[in-house]
Amino acid sequence: MKSPFFPKDSGLETERLLEAEAALFFREYKKHFVAGETKPPGIGKPFFLRSTHTDIGVLLIHGLMAAPEEVREWADFLHAKGLTVYAPRLSGHGTSSKDLSTRNYQDWLDSVDRGHAILKTCCKKILVAGFSTGAGLALQSVILKPSDFEACISVSAPLRFKRFSSRFAELLHGFNQFCKLAGFRKITKEFMENDADNPHINYLLCPVSAFVQVKKLMRNVGKSLPDIKIPSLVIQATRDPKVDPGSGPEIFRHIGSAKKRFSWIDYHQHGIVRGDITAYVFKEVESFLISCSLMNPAGQ
Repeated sequence: MKSPFFPKDSGLETERLLEAEAALFFREYKKHFVAGETKPPGIGKPFFLRSTHTDIGVLLIHGLMAAPEEVREWADFLHAKGLTVYAPRLSGHGTSSKDLSTRNYQDWLDSVDRGHAILKTCCKKILVAGFSTGAGLALQSVILKPSDFEACISVSAPLRFKRFSSRFAELLHGFNQFCKLAGFRKITKEFMENDADNPHINYLLCPVSAFVQVKKLMRNVGKSLPDIKIPSLVIQATRDPKVDPGSGPEIFRHIGSAKKRFSWIDYHQHGIVRGDITAYVFKEVESFLISCSLMNPAGQ
């Protein structure tokens, strides 16, 4: 169905960009496929849910070692409320952990930027939202390009990690780099086991290098939170076993926007954008977007 908000040619540009992203995914999927590790392509392929009810779009970003499928329930909720949604695939995801080990957080931001370009072809207003590392990328995107977004939603952003092993990621990564240069690759430990909330989506091995990249990203985010001036919602689980629950309040406290909101979700797992707990999360999201005039109270 043609959008009432944009000329006909914009639809052709949307399709061209969507096809380019799909083609990129399938090339990388084929190149990095690992039997027993790589998930079915439907898990990792980026997806687009078009709505003709409004001119508002949501750039919805998944987390580390995950894939667009991680935010599918969230996307379906937003789309049912009349919004257009695009869920990009972050570089190195939806393929294999070895592929991820070669990427950095700028690669992930590039993936987000291409998603924003897609939404710009069909939406006049765009908000950015993300879960976990995806939330960190959402915050960093606003910091770098403040005029591109109407609002930001951060769910479980990892400003600080809770697990003891995370403190030594940089040391281990440095050790691995030294050993590779010295020709002692056999004694490196380049991957750690991942206690996945969604093993049918997540990698079961986490590259140490990727963990280091997340920490670099979040250090940069933490320093620039006061620069965020657009409406912002921060959500955090009270008993998150992976991310220090104090991350949420700290992010909220330092965001510079005059219109910001914080919500606790009483839950014992990191993943709060899939399953029954989403009823509470999405209620907060809906209330926030209505308050920002970015969602119709009556949905469609």
